[in-house]
Amino acid sequence: MKTRIAIWAGVGFLAASVWALLAYATSPEFFLQVMREPVVRAVLYLSCPIAYLRQYPMKLWSVLLINAATFALLGLLVETVRAKSRKQMAA
Repeated sequence: MKTRIAIWAGVGFLAASVWALLAYATSPEFFLQVMREPVVRAVLYLSCPIAYLRQYPMKLWSVLLINAATFALLGLLVETVRAKSRKQMAA
């Protein structure tokens, strides 16, 4: 179970890293234009929930770590429910 939670945290770190690379690799005008699309914004909020706090300035490393911690907590919840459902199905 610890390995699965670590994988969840790694996925969260990777998702925030991809968004950061996209922001740095494109021009600000293009990035803002892409971010106006509802589908892109929905994917951003699902893959990087820390984006809800975008009005507060944060350093890149703190965003990456907070997103990894958020995904680790989500993974803990999912894996706990999954383990309990497996036990109930076995009984």
